[in-house]
Amino acid sequence: MQRLCVFCGSRVGANGLYQQAAAELGRLLVQRGYGLVYGGGHVGLMGVIADAVLQHGGEVIGVIPEAMVVRELAHMGLTHMHVVPSMHARKARMAELSDAFIAMPGGYGTFDELFEIISWALLGIHQKPIGLFNVAGYFDAMLACVEHAIAEGFIAPEHRQLTVSADQPAALLDALAQYVPLPVRPWRLTGSSGG
Repeated sequence: MQRLCVFCGSRVGANGLYQQAAAELGRLLVQRGYGLVYGGGHVGLMGVIADAVLQHGGEVIGVIPEAMVVRELAHMGLTHMHVVPSMHARKARMAELSDAFIAMPGGYGTFDELFEIISWALLGIHQKPIGLFNVAGYFDAMLACVEHAIAEGFIAPEHRQLTVSADQPAALLDALAQYVPLPVRPWRLTGSSGG
């Protein structure tokens, strides 16, 4: 892995641990020689992790839609900024530039990015590791929802392995580095194992 994509909130959240975790993850990325790919904003956890990587001398690549640049949300101090025409183009470019993905606490946009990249892994579009940085149990309810979907036959049990999860950044980076992708199987339109 050379560059990790981090999906995270454009807000800092209600718990101060989220900001601390973003700053610590940024520091560890640099320490381990990884570049950061992210959504290009200067606000929220996005700004915290970008600033932490830059502060420690690391590479930060932002990918931001034109409309968000106009609204003055773009971070102006990055190593490189890709300005793209749409949110769809943003997600595709972030995936193209990255060797692995981490989701941190965030809102609808973060969930959208996370579930799309998981779906692409399920479909065999990529075999890159995907991690949940489960700060203060933020993703516990989401993981419980996934377990419910497995129990109800909409997600195959083995597809739990499409993501790894940890509540400490070092443990998460270790898990991503050791990730072994699931074998890509032909897509089935029928049956109970689902997507």
